[in-house]
Amino acid sequence: MTRAADRIFQNADGHTLGPTDETFDAVAVRDGRVVRIGSDYEVRFLEGVETEVIDCCGRTMVPGFIDAHAHMEIVGRRLIHADLGAASSRAEAIELLGTESDGEWLLGYGYDESTWDDRRYLTREDLDRVSTDRPVVAFREDLHTASVNSVVLERYVGDLPGSGVERDTDEPTGVVTEDAAEFLRAETSPDREETKRLVEAARDYAHRLGVTAVHDMVRHSDAPAAYRELARDGDLDLRVRLYYWADHLDAIDELGLVTNGGNEYVEVGGVKTFTDGSIGAGTAKLSTPYADREGTGEWVVDPSELAEIADRATAIDLQLAVHAIGDEAIAETLEALPADSTLRHRIEHAELLPDDLSTFGAVASMQPNFLRWAREDGLYQARLGDDRTAESNRFGDVLAAGVPLAFGSDCMPFDPLYGIEQAVTAPRESQQLSVTEALRAYTSGAAYAGHDEDRLGAIAPGMCADFVLLSESPWDVDPEAIADIEVTTTVVGGTVAYEQPA
Repeated sequence: MTRAADRIFQNADGHTLGPTDETFDAVAVRDGRVVRIGSDYEVRFLEGVETEVIDCCGRTMVPGFIDAHAHMEIVGRRLIHADLGAASSRAEAIELLGTESDGEWLLGYGYDESTWDDRRYLTREDLDRVSTDRPVVAFREDLHTASVNSVVLERYVGDLPGSGVERDTDEPTGVVTEDAAEFLRAETSPDREETKRLVEAARDYAHRLGVTAVHDMVRHSDAPAAYRELARDGDLDLRVRLYYWADHLDAIDELGLVTNGGNEYVEVGGVKTFTDGSIGAGTAKLSTPYADREGTGEWVVDPSELAEIADRATAIDLQLAVHAIGDEAIAETLEALPADSTLRHRIEHAELLPDDLSTFGAVASMQPNFLRWAREDGLYQARLGDDRTAESNRFGDVLAAGVPLAFGSDCMPFDPLYGIEQAVTAPRESQQLSVTEALRAYTSGAAYAGHDEDRLGAIAPGMCADFVLLSESPWDVDPEAIADIEVTTTVVGGTVAYEQPA
């Protein structure tokens, strides 16, 4: 005799988002897995005396979103410290930093000068207006650039990597990039107790956005310990796949960590490494010069070192996730990656792809929210010029070429529906996706990139019962209103992790 379901969700506008995207009205869950989907009538046969029945009130149900490229500690920092992404001007950013009061440092995260009238980075002079006694750091949204006040420059003279300290007539401007910015990120990193608080805040925020799983890129962080502690205590309710920076390779090898090792909530993804920087910082590695500055960007990890990392990681069966944005960086990454189909090596961001994608031997792990900079009068038009901007973020071409496509946010912003709207309303055909294609990139595509397609990314019998209810159907609203759709319920393992307040 078939056991009754633990929980039944009925009266839904359900979409499996599987290969044929079947629709359904109800789903039955037992032991955290889907056991049946179908009509309300068909599924109610699994109702028992103790089965909880939840009315979805006709709302749209889709699989839980999987963010294939996140930095959850940074999400937590933006929630706890000054969120400069909310600043629409330089003055607002300075004002927000002035409200930050906890601890020795005054910290802000996520500023985007490309949305301001003057389009200039925050400088030492700006941040000296916040404080001349306490160290102030404002991290740009991409984390490849930070701005600091005079206190920081004086305290760390000789410590900040000189190549990353911008100068004007030999005086530091207060703008630092790449290794210098990373140095400050490490210097301001929280302790283990604080990291757990940040991770908990980020987990709750993820649930509010319908995110049920993340691929977290971690470096010199206590976040993995926080995840494992929460999972041990039954408090995580978020599926986390960890990608450790390549400078952890010795420790990974010594501990014997392997790709896909772990449990249902915390698993090892593999190794993350850089090649270049970012377009916003002017450090993405291009084959021809930038439109608004001299040079072609820079190597954060040069091709010879990348090849060594790739060989070593592959030798110990670790999946690689390689940050490559510029066309030259992507070309060198494709050259370095082993011809391997089992580990599913990934290129993160992959913004300026080669014309011919027929031999693209990696998963394209991309960020649809980056398209906001590729629109008319956006940051990319200034940095790259019209032609290269038009060739950036070619999601449609990626799918047409049969390349596996996974979507993540890089936390800029951390919001799947925002990214889906960007892809659906992309200005050029080569960049555009349908609603179904964009949703799949944030569900089954991301699951595939994480070797999890057998349990995540679709609603079907045997799969984990991870799904979200939306206030409106993304197929039915104006495409430019997709980001305004509200997540009303997030379910992880068949249990409601978030419910919109009445």
